[in-house]
Amino acid sequence: MRLDSRQTDPLSPKPTTLVTGGLANDPAGCNPQQMNLRTAAATIFALALTLPLPLTAQERGYWKPTSKTAQSITGDVTFNGDRMTINFFSLTVAEIRPLKPAEIAAAFSDASPDAPAGNGHLYRLSVPGDKRFLHKNTLCGSDETQWMATWVSGKQLQIAFFSNAAPPVFTLEALRDSQNLCGTFAYVR
Repeated sequence: MRLDSRQTDPLSPKPTTLVTGGLANDPAGCNPQQMNLRTAAATIFALALTLPLPLTAQERGYWKPTSKTAQSITGDVTFNGDRMTINFFSLTVAEIRPLKPAEIAAAFSDASPDAPAGNGHLYRLSVPGDKRFLHKNTLCGSDETQWMATWVSGKQLQIAFFSNAAPPVFTLEALRDSQNLCGTFAYVR
């Protein structure tokens, strides 16, 4: 913006500033309140860009049971951030890590060991052994359910629940001999 020199109008008591190449300015100058507001808004926007965003897993949303075990034990499940709902029972889940393709193939029989379509995650949770779901069934008998592995492929979700404080080992041999695998459950959107 270029300002021309001040010119005085003989009929006007105060001088005026002519502006060329831009918008006309207020003859009294800029408003400090507007400048502070703009600076504050720009600072907040810049800070928002630097904050880490929460991870959104593919599991998020509502799922209907498709397998016999899911239909007879859990019914519908819902994932919403760090919360999971099983048949109106809400619990906190913590995503521990993503599963590797070989681990997905070992845990879920429908997954291809070469290139499984979709993603899997390992979660930590706590469901008491005496918590009853549909038809008075429990997830892991009388044991506390402490781990959950998920695999999402398209509009299908599979869940494997595990007991024991130690994280599950995702190899074919370990899962075949595991006393901690409670069951696998299938769902669809």
